[in-house]
Amino acid sequence: MDELPVDQVRTLLAVIDGGTFDAAAAALHVTPSAVSQRVKALEQRTGRVLLMRTKPVRATESGEVIVRFARQLVRLERDARAELGLAPGPGAPVRLPIAVNADSLATWFLPALTRVPQDPPVCFELHREDEGYATALLRDGRVMAAVTSQSEAVAGCTVRRLGRARYLPVAGPEFAARYLTGAVEHDLRTAPVVVFDRRDRIQDRFVGMVTGNEGARASEVRHYVPTSEGFCDAAVAGLGWAMVPEAQAGPLVEEGRLVLIAPGRKLDVPLYWQQWKLDSPALSRVAAAIVEAAAGALR
Repeated sequence: MDELPVDQVRTLLAVIDGGTFDAAAAALHVTPSAVSQRVKALEQRTGRVLLMRTKPVRATESGEVIVRFARQLVRLERDARAELGLAPGPGAPVRLPIAVNADSLATWFLPALTRVPQDPPVCFELHREDEGYATALLRDGRVMAAVTSQSEAVAGCTVRRLGRARYLPVAGPEFAARYLTGAVEHDLRTAPVVVFDRRDRIQDRFVGMVTGNEGARASEVRHYVPTSEGFCDAAVAGLGWAMVPEAQAGPLVEEGRLVLIAPGRKLDVPLYWQQWKLDSPALSRVAAAIVEAAAGALR
């Protein structure tokens, strides 16, 4: 195999984005039979099964590699056309899909994006994803960059350390007076707890840390609140105790609306910036702004 034919690579991408061979055919202005033939030819050329013929179709692990390559080709072509002044014309916006966790999004990440030079304009397509799972979006090519807790670079990506996001264990004063009056190691395992979603393990991690038992968990009385602002509000309202980002918890503790329930204890989550190995000026500008902002916002 000397090369990957661009028309076949683009066709595979169209199938993934469209979800079906018919949708890809409509997008490419060819017949579904032509789409099928191109995909089969690419599979024969690579010697790999690239698609799972489900509804919607899904890329195999090998297919994800090709899809990521296809998205990079599209990005490079757009950048080249913009620099050459070709259609859609100079000054056309550059679109950058980025994965970011909800807590970063609610605290330091959006101000960082305002630092990105807008000449030419950059349009951000943000995907909210837990920092422990964001690399999955990089692997399948759905985003070009991600804020993640994974220090090992995804294939085809670079990684840079951003810093540590600090979380503090807090609760409303009335809640603490009712539920958290004894040994914190015991109380945190029985008191109601606020959890972001079913992927959120930070409360359980904190309980494991304070008890010295990694298998220990917070209470099964759990309130799921899947927005960063709502999550913090739930703790203030007294629904349960929670691990809240320092940037959000600090002012509320000073105001007396929250109290620290394990003074001196905290949990730090390392964050990294991973992005495609792609010579994209827009992506480089965004990375520089993110790294600079993280240096001032994270530990």
